Amino acid sequence: MRLGIGIGWRPEIAAEVEALTGIDWVEAVAENLCADHLPGSLVRLRERGVTVVPHGVSLGLGGADRPAPERLAGLAARAELLGTPLVTEHIAFVRAGGPLTASPRLEAGHLLPVPRTRDALDVLCENVRIAQDALPVPLALENIAALISWPDEELTEGQFLAELVERTGVRLLIDVANLHTNHVNRGEDPAKALDELPVEAIAYVHVAGGVEKDGVWHDTHAHPVTAPVLDVLAELRSRVDPPGVLLERDDAFPPGAELAAELETIRGTLRSAARAGTVARAAVPPSSPAAPAAAAPAASSALPTPSAPSAPSGNERDTEPLGAPRPGARDRTAVAQTALLSALVAGTPAPEGFDHRRLRVQSRALAAKRADVVAKVAPELPEILGDGYRPAFLSYARSRPMNGGYRRDAMEFVERILVSGGLPDPVAQRRLTHWWEDRSGPRPPGRTTRLVRAARAVLVGK
Repeated sequence: MRLGIGIGWRPEIAAEVEALTGIDWVEAVAENLCADHLPGSLVRLRERGVTVVPHGVSLGLGGADRPAPERLAGLAARAELLGTPLVTEHIAFVRAGGPLTASPRLEAGHLLPVPRTRDALDVLCENVRIAQDALPVPLALENIAALISWPDEELTEGQFLAELVERTGVRLLIDVANLHTNHVNRGEDPAKALDELPVEAIAYVHVAGGVEKDGVWHDTHAHPVTAPVLDVLAELRSRVDPPGVLLERDDAFPPGAELAAELETIRGTLRSAARAGTVARAAVPPSSPAAPAAAAPAASSALPTPSAPSAPSGNERDTEPLGAPRPGARDRTAVAQTALLSALVAGTPAPEGFDHRRLRVQSRALAAKRADVVAKVAPELPEILGDGYRPAFLSYARSRPMNGGYRRDAMEFVERILVSGGLPDPVAQRRLTHWWEDRSGPRPPGRTTRLVRAARAVLVGK
């Protein structure tokens, strides 16, 4: 199936997306959709024949744990509801700790890079197979952007992706902005990655904006797409005609006219790269030894199946035993990922071999993202706390790693404020207490609850 040109659907720009012309498909964050009904905007788009692809962010297929059945079931339910031709996720880990390390569970609240090692690849491949078996449609996985590099990696990004495809038959979602991010932050050549990965396995492509600060590229999805990212898109198009290309925007949403202009720029980049590739191929004489190489990346209009002999078609499985991770691979991966995440969110010592400056940048970025997302899921908190919200939350985040979702994080943040003495403004204190009361619901009265009730009793007594 050819997807065409699309855009990331977000509730904040639902009306703008519906008004755009020339949109063939949209992608929606799976976790932001209910499993049993769709927002009206997506219903209307589907009625117009616009394909909707669910894009997961929380499976953590690159993590040491096997994917949670309930998360897989939720993604499968959304795929069924949307009637989608495929679902997508990330090559990343998002949580660590737990039984494999006999340590508290930690949530990153963000996509973190998987070490490109044989252990991590073994674990990822098994996790991908588990996910493929649980999903009703094919799965495609996205390369992520990273601020940090793992020490002692054994494979390049292209080699890692190529072997993943060969061993599992999974399709690829290539984010050219992430390739650019890794070029700036990790010194990796996007062209080399494109040369090494199996471009025939690409299901579709992401294009997004970012910004560079102090030599670090931040993949914000909140800025216009830059020329270097478009250059990587052109590099990819010179090798293959991707079945779909999608513009992502997750924050600082511009007017619809600016989104339309960015989409037209993407179309123009694809057209120019296609023409340049045609001219380059025509300039090579058929008898030249270079001719086969130049013509090799043939255009493909379908969601292609990787050409490796072991690649399955759709969700079919190879008849040969697929194998499990080598002994101890999950345990070793768990220890390494827990040590890194603990350093990032709990202030433990940095694991050996990591760039300490980059770890500090990543740690601050994780805390800032927590603050931003909590402000979105609980918009009353910045309103109640005013200018004090962000410094108060960042102080809380430094001493309290996230071990649940963002709504739980918001509750624990407010509980910490109330237990530690509350707010000096009695009006704000009452509003914050009422906010917590309205959302806490019935639950066993643990120590925190008792302390909050005591604080509330003191307030009422005044």
